[in-house]
Amino acid sequence: MNPVYKRVLIKISGEALAGKKHDGKGDGFGLSTDMLTDVAVHVRKIVDMGVEVAIVVGGGNFWRGSQSKSMDRTRADHMGMLATVMNSLALADALEQQDLPVRVQTAIEMRQIAEPYIRNKATRHLEKGRVVIFGCGTGNPFFTTDTTAALRAVEIDADAILLAKNVDAVYDSDPAKNPDAKRYTRLTHSEVLNQNLKVMDSTAASLCRDNGVKIHVFGISDPENMIRAVCGEEIGTLIE
Repeated sequence: MNPVYKRVLIKISGEALAGKKHDGKGDGFGLSTDMLTDVAVHVRKIVDMGVEVAIVVGGGNFWRGSQSKSMDRTRADHMGMLATVMNSLALADALEQQDLPVRVQTAIEMRQIAEPYIRNKATRHLEKGRVVIFGCGTGNPFFTTDTTAALRAVEIDADAILLAKNVDAVYDSDPAKNPDAKRYTRLTHSEVLNQNLKVMDSTAASLCRDNGVKIHVFGISDPENMIRAVCGEEIGTLIE
C-alpha cells in the first residue's frame, strides 16, 4: 500500500482511548492499555511508510467541560485541557514502546512534562520523523479539540485531518438512534456547515474549508482504518 499523504494530523477522541469492556461495551471513561497499544502499532506502520504524523487527542474520557453546567465554563474547559494532557502522555508512552520518537507539546506551558507549543519546532520534529502530540487544545476556553485539530493542521501544513471517531462515517442523524440514517461517502465543507452535520464543530469545519484542508472521517474501532485512510482507500467519509 502506498500513502497518498506526506503529512497528516490524526484526531482521536478521548472516548476511543477508553476502549471497550470484555462484554463489548464501554462507558467511555479512563484508558485502555490494549487500545493505546493498538493505536500505537498502527501509527508505527504509518510512520514506517514515510508519512509524517501529528496527533491531537480529546479529553472526553476524563472530563467534558461543556457538560458541567454548574461550574464556570472557563474553569471547566481548563480542566478539560488537562485531561487531554493525560491522554497525550499515555499515548506518547505507548508510541515509545513501539520505538517511535515522540514529542508532546502543550498550548499551556508545563515544561516539566512537555514542550510548549512552538509551530516551527513542531514542524522540525515532523521533518525528523518524530511523532508530535498536541495537548491542551488551543489553550483557550470555548474551543474544542476539533478546532485544535483544524488549527494545528493548518499551522503545520498537513495534507489532511484523519478524524478517528466512534462512528464509522458521517450520517445525517445519529445511526445509533435512527436505523434509517443516511450515510455519506463524500461531502464538501460547505455541505457539512449548511446541513449542520455533526462531524466537528462549525468553527473547525469553517477553518478547514477556508484553508482547503481535507477531512477523512472513519471509525477507530478498527485502528487499521488509519492506514486505509492514509492510503486513500474509500472508507468512511471524505470531506474536501
